[in-house]
Amino acid sequence: MTAIGARVTADELLGQYAPGDFFLATARETLLARGVARSFTDGDAVRLSERVADALAESSAALAVGALPFDTAGAPGHAVLPSTVASAPPAHPAAAAFDRGAVGVPVAVRPVPTPELHAEAVAKAIAALNDRDLRKVVLARALDVDFDEDVRAAAILRNLVKDNASGYTFAAGLPGGYSLLGSSPELLLSRRGDRVVSHPLAGTAPRSADPVEDAENAAALLASRKNQVEHAVTVEAVVETLRPFCRGLTVPDGPRLVATPAVWHLGTGISGELADRDVTAFRLAAALHPTPAICGSPTAAARELVGDLEPFDRGYYAGTVGWVDAAGDGEWAVAIRCAQVRGRSMRLYAGGGIVPESEPVSELDETSVKFRILLRAMGLPPEL
Repeated sequence: MTAIGARVTADELLGQYAPGDFFLATARETLLARGVARSFTDGDAVRLSERVADALAESSAALAVGALPFDTAGAPGHAVLPSTVASAPPAHPAAAAFDRGAVGVPVAVRPVPTPELHAEAVAKAIAALNDRDLRKVVLARALDVDFDEDVRAAAILRNLVKDNASGYTFAAGLPGGYSLLGSSPELLLSRRGDRVVSHPLAGTAPRSADPVEDAENAAALLASRKNQVEHAVTVEAVVETLRPFCRGLTVPDGPRLVATPAVWHLGTGISGELADRDVTAFRLAAALHPTPAICGSPTAAARELVGDLEPFDRGYYAGTVGWVDAAGDGEWAVAIRCAQVRGRSMRLYAGGGIVPESEPVSELDETSVKFRILLRAMGLPPEL
């Protein structure tokens, strides 16, 4: 990353965060970008990445930050050259107290759709896979929650960092006064110099407080044909997308277990050597997005089925958030385990990959487990 001045602590950056700012905490560093020197919106993600690269080359800005939506037919890609940028070393979660007052009292809770209707949608998706020649589709549901006071986003972010400091805890200002905040376990793309890294995740099993049961869940996930198939579809797509940009790619023979506080995932770390240094991290992220991990395969047909079966517009959920600097380096995370926030209202999202071996009840349970990540950070019970 381009040098961006004096470094402070991660907790100090969280203390400065306000809705509309960009925040990203990873195992490598913590970043806070504030204000808007220049902003860009574009329905074409590749063109947006090129416009941002040109703007960085012409300005003294250290970097640009932004978010791509799940589908630019519903919302444009959004990027900002911030007024100020500060970075800090990674957070030390053991030293931070968990904030139990991150939100006020819920006054209304509305599942969209209802759990029963989501299970019905999963059944329809399974039936549609063969009819539409699909290998996989990802279906999500939402939870709308209204509170008696404004949501304290900084407190939620602090709790998310404490729960999963090895993930990608983020907040991104969006058009219309909204913010997207969450804690993603998944790296879409990192570029530093000529080194390119992607770490797709697909395949999920719940964690357990019982160590024996937790180990059994992990072993079952690794042995699951359904989850291995779901994961392989995603890895194949990422490799084929990155191949034209790289001189060579290193791809492990099979996935490894990735632990998060709520779930186990199957993950594969893919790395390569960039062939052309003019190809920025943002451009690579635009090429990769959306992967089968959050959409399905083939992409166009899966996205159409998502539109047919989900009763809401995903907006920036299942998009990507990140940064790119003037040298083209950057880091972009998949925008999952997240919520859209404005004032006293939040919309939480959770989804799961559907393949022919999927079962509607199990897929519904998976989304419920994923909701718990944010609910815990909000200081709320695991089931609303």
